[in-house]
Amino acid sequence: MTKPDQTASPTLLFYCYRAVTALLAPLAYRKVAAKLAAHGVSETRQRERLGHASLPRPDLPAETPLIWFHGASVGESLAAITLINQLHSLLPDARFLLTSGTATSAEMAAKRLPDCAQHQFAPLDSGGAVNRFMAHWRPDAGIFVESELWPVTLSTAKARGTRLALVNARLSAKSVAGWRNKLPTARFIMGLFDLLLTQNKAVAEDLLSLGANPTRVFPSGNLKAGAAALPQKHDLIAEMRSALAGRPLWIASSTHEGEEESILEAHKALLRDHPDLCLFLVPRHPERAEEIGGKITQAGLKYSQRSIGTALSPESQVYLADTLGELGSWYALSPIVFLGGSLLPIGGHNPFEVAQSGAAVLTGPGYSNFTETFPPMIASGAATEVRDAHDLAQAVDHWLTQPEQLQIARDAARAYVEEQSGQLDLVVERLINSLCLKEHHD
Repeated sequence: MTKPDQTASPTLLFYCYRAVTALLAPLAYRKVAAKLAAHGVSETRQRERLGHASLPRPDLPAETPLIWFHGASVGESLAAITLINQLHSLLPDARFLLTSGTATSAEMAAKRLPDCAQHQFAPLDSGGAVNRFMAHWRPDAGIFVESELWPVTLSTAKARGTRLALVNARLSAKSVAGWRNKLPTARFIMGLFDLLLTQNKAVAEDLLSLGANPTRVFPSGNLKAGAAALPQKHDLIAEMRSALAGRPLWIASSTHEGEEESILEAHKALLRDHPDLCLFLVPRHPERAEEIGGKITQAGLKYSQRSIGTALSPESQVYLADTLGELGSWYALSPIVFLGGSLLPIGGHNPFEVAQSGAAVLTGPGYSNFTETFPPMIASGAATEVRDAHDLAQAVDHWLTQPEQLQIARDAARAYVEEQSGQLDLVVERLINSLCLKEHHD
């Protein structure tokens, strides 16, 4: 592989950042450890954030790579697991390490990581934590997902000879503007990567404007499209289908504070023409269930609640699905799903999980975390944007009364996710070539 031009040198700003993070590491650790402890994470595992490994490094022959993936939370970790599975099929002897920062991502990893991989919490971006982490794990390659640009982590890994890639890259407009104000440092950080794979051409242009080497930057689609479909509980699906007894259903998923009022207003409007219609309301944060139940009652609607075991009955106009890990089952029940976090400027949620289930996608305008995904989906008919309760009621009514239009939307959603996931083979090929992993592949 031809070596690209010499990368930019570290800057004064980088050295200042490294010094400050070293000073603030004890305070930062107290904060992140408290968050993990609140989710029941043991003290031993909390200390992984200081670089103290709780697992041994796999005992591997010198020619067998340990490939490290890092993703901030659940969505990024799922994209990483997709790549781990693909790479493992081509590099069967390789072993994988996944790091992330949240308790929920660790819980998900425990359920979905293959046997060839293990999970640790990521070290804080400070010299001591990162050095301990790198000294223990000694990864041959480091693959960072989306927007995880941790200067100390990246520079330390590079200095130790770890080959680096940024995959599924996306940067918000605010983040790009911030890096442009620090262009020499941005150029240094971009130069640490041997490969940068972006979600679309616009992100590729942004990375190039920040000083990334043009020979290393490639638009490659959104890897979340290739993630395994959400797990489904078939007994639960059968139970709910029996309880619904043929009633029409729509779902409002991953809703946030300030959105339920509009969703309930839309549902009340829909009930005028569809009196047996049921709404499955799935809050992003189940701990808000009591508050949301009050809003449902205030709206004059009758509801059942999943977490306390009240059964879905013919009188239930709303089913408050305030549990975790059951979204795949809910999506299997309904061909119409509104994705929350979008009626307000919250950022939106992953539409690929809905499209993979075969449902049509509704979103509000506040999908800033998915600006690379929703506009082309909307343009192709794979998603529909609504702005308020009136729009939402109209869109759901349109699909309830015109099933052929609903089927067109469902087909478009499925076609979009298949087109995006088709990029996965190319991504894996580029990773193997650019990170010098091919020599380990028979």
